[in-house]
Amino acid sequence: MENFKTKDSFLTDKKIVLALSGGIDSVALLHYLHAQHANNLRAVHCNHHLSKHCTEWDKFCSTLCQSLKIHYTNIDLYLEKSSNIEENARKKRYNLLSSDLKDGEVLCTAHHKNDQAETLLLQLFRGSGVAGLASMPSVKTLGKGVHYRPMLNIEKTEIIEYAKNNHLSWIEDDSNTDTSFRRNFLRLDIIPKLESVYKNLADALARSAKHQSEALRLTQDLAKTDIKTHQIISNNNRLNVECLMQLKPYRTTNVIRYHLNTLKFLSPSDRVMQQILDLLSAKRDANPMVSWGDFEMRRYQNELYFMNTQIKIRADFCPYHAEFQDIDNFSIRYRDEGQRIKLPGKTHSQSLKKTLQEAGIPPWERNTLKMYYINDELCAMERIGYMAHAE
Repeated sequence: MENFKTKDSFLTDKKIVLALSGGIDSVALLHYLHAQHANNLRAVHCNHHLSKHCTEWDKFCSTLCQSLKIHYTNIDLYLEKSSNIEENARKKRYNLLSSDLKDGEVLCTAHHKNDQAETLLLQLFRGSGVAGLASMPSVKTLGKGVHYRPMLNIEKTEIIEYAKNNHLSWIEDDSNTDTSFRRNFLRLDIIPKLESVYKNLADALARSAKHQSEALRLTQDLAKTDIKTHQIISNNNRLNVECLMQLKPYRTTNVIRYHLNTLKFLSPSDRVMQQILDLLSAKRDANPMVSWGDFEMRRYQNELYFMNTQIKIRADFCPYHAEFQDIDNFSIRYRDEGQRIKLPGKTHSQSLKKTLQEAGIPPWERNTLKMYYINDELCAMERIGYMAHAE
């Protein structure tokens, strides 16, 4: 979408969901989308319950959509107190919007060229790399659909003019003047001073973001090439350490960051990334771990394992459990220190620890494996199989 006068070809025949805050940007976009795609449009309002006016904003959005005969949904979200409420609100909002998306729907948000400029500056001040400086993409996958920002090429002044020309009404968020929020501080205090020196600042910063976006695609293509050429990723989505270390350090880092991004993990800081690189050269019999936020990376038997500690490991169907669960005196237990077992076809027992090592089961998973007993005798073990005898 280049301006409000032309039809956005990307949205043709799409099912559209508008994230409607009630502010001038989303109201202007609602008006435009209603004019162009009225039959394929619904709106969603996220109520953060952070302002004393939040109920009024919900009512405003609901009434506006009702007047236009647009289906309207309100989503309530409640935030815990934190030092970075802006970021936490954004994450929770998109998680809920993503869950609300149906197959093939396009979520439209009203980010514009000035928002893009602010985002680039915020990322720059955080010391972000190419991925951060690429700022907001116009299109990205989200849940069962995609997230689309149709107004990224439009400046705020154009939106204000469009809203006034069409006699639109909107609400003013009282928090928009609070400069304790970093984005407001940039918008109200810093950017006006920069604009007094650098003409067409929003255009220049948006152009820089576009260049960074192109550079990001190049680094992603390089990571894909390295992964394929050196066969770095296993069928279990783990990274092979020996194959990874064939690369130069900066390409190793690039592959790891790319892989973490595909897993939707938080990108590690430079300090954490250095810890990860150090982990690659750890002794083969070591089981080192690096953690950041809710994420962990461990090394075991020449492979790197990646885990989100907030996601419970799904228990796969176990045929042994299904076979034994209805038998009398059936019980489930877990391994004991120093335990020995005897597998079918073996003449001697061996330590359970050695069996688990030979099966390639990493140490942090071993104590969670179910052991199936009948009349106090071990009959089978999850991921290992049947037993000949238990000691």
